Amino acid sequence: MKRTGLLVVLGILVILVFWGCSGYNGLVKQDENVKKAWNNVQTEYQNRSDLVGNLVNTVKGAANFEQETLTKLVEARSKATSVNFTADQLTPENIAKFQAAQSQMSGALSRLLAVVENYPDLKATQNFTQLQGHWKDRKQH
Repeated sequence: MKRTGLLVVLGILVILVFWGCSGYNGLVKQDENVKKAWNNVQTEYQNRSDLVGNLVNTVKGAANFEQETLTKLVEARSKATSVNFTADQLTPENIAKFQAAQSQMSGALSRLLAVVENYPDLKATQNFTQLQGHWKDRKQH
């Protein structure tokens, strides 16, 4: 009788030990899953941080392109309107200067028209606004 009671107690102890080990292994597994998920979150934050630099460079490039296009147009217009001759100044050289200024103006206008057709509104201001919105959103999180 005593032996049976001892076996029952030993059996219960063995069951409790296995149950405890199994529970501990489950906790370790869940801890590893949490660490893995947190590493994924950190990786996403790092990727977003890296992309901000790319976004800034893209916005700067668009702004520089727009500025360059408009500057060239203004310079060409200035040159084209500054070439004025009176009737006695009409020489082949002066006519060539006038035609060159007009060609430069036409080239600048055609470039501007190509930009306007592809991008109906100048977008640098909008891009800067969106970039500021991204930074504002990041600071709030």
